[in-house]
Parts: sequence; structure tokens; C-alpha cells
Amino acid sequence: MSAPGRYIWVALGAASIAFHLGLIFTGLVPNLFARPLHMLLALPWVFVFSAKSRSELISGGILTVLGGAAVLYVAINEEALSDQYGFLNSDLQIAIAFTLIFVTLEMARRAISWPLPLVALFALCYGLFGQHLPGEFGHPGIPLQSVMGNLTIAEGGLWGKLTGVSVSIVAVFVIMGAVLNAGEAGQGFMNLATAAAGRLKGGAAKVSTLSSALFGSISGSASANVASTGAITLPAMTRLGYPKSFAGAVEAVASSGGQIMPPLMGAGAFVMVELTGVPYTSIMAAALLPALLYFVTVWIGINAFARRYDLKGLPEEEQPDRKAVLITSAFFAVPFLVLLERMFIGGFTPQYAASVAILAALLLLFINGKMQFNIKRAFERLEQACINTGRQVAMIASIILCASIVIGVLGATGLGVKITSLILSGSGEMLWPALLLTAGACLILGMEVPTTAAYVICISVAGPALQQLGLAPLQAHLFVFWFALLSTITPPVCGAVFIAAGMVEENWLKVSMKAMALGLGLYIIPLALIANPSLIALETNPIGAVVSFVQIGLSLTAISYGVIAPLQLLLRGVLVIVGTAGIFLLPVLIG
Repeated sequence: MSAPGRYIWVALGAASIAFHLGLIFTGLVPNLFARPLHMLLALPWVFVFSAKSRSELISGGILTVLGGAAVLYVAINEEALSDQYGFLNSDLQIAIAFTLIFVTLEMARRAISWPLPLVALFALCYGLFGQHLPGEFGHPGIPLQSVMGNLTIAEGGLWGKLTGVSVSIVAVFVIMGAVLNAGEAGQGFMNLATAAAGRLKGGAAKVSTLSSALFGSISGSASANVASTGAITLPAMTRLGYPKSFAGAVEAVASSGGQIMPPLMGAGAFVMVELTGVPYTSIMAAALLPALLYFVTVWIGINAFARRYDLKGLPEEEQPDRKAVLITSAFFAVPFLVLLERMFIGGFTPQYAASVAILAALLLLFINGKMQFNIKRAFERLEQACINTGRQVAMIASIILCASIVIGVLGATGLGVKITSLILSGSGEMLWPALLLTAGACLILGMEVPTTAAYVICISVAGPALQQLGLAPLQAHLFVFWFALLSTITPPVCGAVFIAAGMVEENWLKVSMKAMALGLGLYIIPLALIANPSLIALETNPIGAVVSFVQIGLSLTAISYGVIAPLQLLLRGVLVIVGTAGIFLLPVLIG
């Protein structure tokens, strides 16, 4: 990239940072103004910055102009449009509506490929032509002006709650992650993990687990996590003689846990706040013990694999000294402490707390790991943070805007209620069959769309059914969110595994088989939190939550050893049965 071109993208990234942080500090801004501008800032990153060919660049430039003009029309006329109640009243508005929908679908296609746009297109066709379907899945018919208007000029559809979450919360935490990653925080994670686990048996794998858990808590993306921490941990494991399939599996599984690891988690956690009405701090508290159980399970799995392979720890010369660990750890500890203090002690909203933490992280960019002040290096880091912010905010905006089309049609046509009824009747109005149906839907959808989109769509159609069958809202949402994560390690489509397998040059299916064994927690813990509801009650029932944590942790240990360790077949079977009973039967017997 040429210097002038880079400066343009840095300026656009800086504009995105200024816009999203400005919304936090300046108070109320009309939704039909702020949310379209959010899309406006995302357009050039998806269509121009990420263009892979000259034809993509030209068409992307045209779509950026068309989409930008349509978005600005909505933002400039937001006051008049809000009085139309989602009904298009002119040919110009109809043209603008179709432009916005087409540009949104193409944004998502270029950002994450075809599957999610196809789901959204199917939903849109249902909204426009569903009245021609026979039976109960048809709808009475909605005028074109209402269908398209509700999606494009009202505070629903493209500009609904999901986009509001992307604008006011997700973007702020993406900025925080980008600033931390531009500085020494990543090295701090790695040094802390190496100091804590490097000497242990299987130490390189355990370093990968800890560093990925820490890094993933600010990246919220399994693929980004594998690519960043894996660049360091995968060569270390293979150099020590770890089987390549095992090394890749460790990195893929550990990286997948970032989206469920507080304090930041992924975009899905912030969407959950909006959909459930539960405060972010309460969702953090509910997610903490299940997330820790997940990483405990991975740790236990590494120990079990260590019985099969000779997994050595890192040599002493590769371990950082205590001073380096303390100094580099401060680069992520200080912003994290500021974030938590502002939320839990100051009582501020998560987005305001994150904004203050970003200011602390920005100051730390001027200091390197040797505690030297370097203004030139700081500006290089600021450039990196601006570009990463613009790119990542645009990626998430593309996903959420496209998913918003689906949610808008579900609400307008009543299709969500019909699918809920189908789940209830298909499960015989019994909870566990309904859970298995929902888990299957999450897995199928998660194979083709990102975790956040799979979670949003599945919870929209299955959440009401699960709640009617007795689940608390937060239980239902966490269950669906966890199963939406399964695609990261489960064949045939497993993004984290594909990246890790490519980095270690190993067959992806071998990596996936070991990843599924190591990542047992991803399959079992969401079921366990249904059988043991106290696990997510840390905020209201800490003793019960800790008891459930210990009980499930011991049970998962037994299951992991039964599945992975080189033991006699009979003993392995006993361990799996005892572990399963400890999770699912013991609570019933005690209750």
C-alpha cells in the first residue's frame, strides 16, 4: 500500500474511532442518524479496502457511492422518515430501499461469503411473496412499501436493535481490542502464559491455552486468535516434537474459547445484553464459570494427551524473566483494571467504561516493553490501531446489518412464532428434545455463518420455545450461544481448525478429530448448565455456583480421561459413564 493510500485509510479508521467514541461522550443521538452513519463508515472498508481484483475495486467503488448516497438520505431525513412509520411514499424511497438492501447483501457476501446473504435473501423473498405459500407457513400478505420500508427507513430492520448494539457497544470494544493489540498487550499475554505454564509437562500446549484465552478475551474471534497467538505457539509446539495434529488442535480449541471468556467476550455477548435486557456485568458473571470450565477441560485434555505422547515443557532459555512478565503484563492489566473499576465500582455502562480504558491503552502505546518512550513507534501503533478498527468494525457491521434483515422479516411476518410452534410440536413439548433440535439447528447454521449471526437467528426462532418449556431467558441464550460456537472445531466446516491445520501443514480432518476430543467442554457444558442452573448463578448464589463448578469440573475430568487417555477400554467406559452421571443424574438425585 502506498503512503498516500495508507494515510487515507488511517484517516477513515480514525474517523470511525472518533465517531463511535463521540457517541458515548456526547449523549443522545437519533437512531436513524447514528446507525446509518455506522454503515456509511463501514462501506469503503468492505468494498474498496478488501477488494481482491481490479473488477472488485471498480464495482466496490460504485457500490460505496450508491450505498453512501442511500445511507445519507436516511440520516439527513431521519426526522421526516420517523413520521412515516415504515411506509415508503415515493418511487425515490422505493429505489433507495432496494439499494440499501442490495448493498447490505453484497457487503455481507464480500465480508463472509454467500451463506448469510442467502439466508437473508430467502427471508426477504418470504416477506414479499410468502402470501402465496399454502398452509400455516403462508402469511396474509404485506404491501411492498411496508416490507421494504420497515427494513430501511424505520427503527427496525437495518436500523434495529442489533445495529444499535453494533454502533454503541460492539464498535467500542473492537476499538479497545485494536488499541491493545497495537501495543505490548499481546506480548504481555504470551509472557504471562509462558511464566505460568511453560515449565509444566505439555507446557507449550498449556501456554497456547492460556495465551489464547487471554488474547481471545479481547479479540472475540477464533480465527484472529489462531492467526495471532498461533504464529508463536504452533512453531514452539512442533519444535518440541508435539504431533502436528495435536498442536493444531490445541490452538484451534483454545482460540475458540475467546468468544465465551469474560471480560470482553465476542460481539454475541453484547447482542445478548440487548436481547435479554440483562446487564452486561450480570452476563459476565453468568458466563465466567462455564468459560473457566471450558479451559479447565482443555487443560485436562492436554494432561490426558501427555500420557499418550511425550509432551515436554518449554526449555528454560525460552521462558521470560520475572521483570519482563511484570512489565509487559501491565500493558493489558492496566486497561482491564480501568474497565472493571469503571463498571463494577464506578457503576458506569460497559461502553463508557471501555471508552475510558481505551484512553489508558492509548497512553501506553507511547511506551515499549523496555519502558522506553518512543513517539515514532507510538504513531506507527496508532496507525495500526486505526486500520484494524476500521476493518474489524466494518466486518461486524456487515454481519449484523445482514442478520437484521432476517430478524426484521421474522418480526413483520410472524414466521418466528410459526417456527417456535414447530419446535414445540416436534419436541412433543418436552424440554430436552427441544434442546437437541435447537442444538442441531445451531450446528447446521453455524457451519455457514459467523457465530454472532448463527446465535441471533437461532435464538430468535428457538428462544421463545425454550422459554415456554421452562428455561430462564439467560439459560436459553447461553445455551444457543455456546452451540453456535461449535462450528469452529466441528467438521465439515470448522474455521479455526482450517487455519491451524494450514499453519502446521497437517491434514485438517486429523486436527479436527483431536480438537473435538480436546474441546469436549464446548459440547457438554451448554447441556450441563441446563441440568445445573446454579452454574450460571454466580451473582445471586455464589456458593451453589461454585459447588456446581467443582462437580461439573470433576465430571468433565473423568470424561476427558475416558475419551483421550490411553487406558483400558473398560476403565475408559467407566470414567465416561461416571462423568456423565455426575453432570446429568447427580443434580436430579440431589434435587
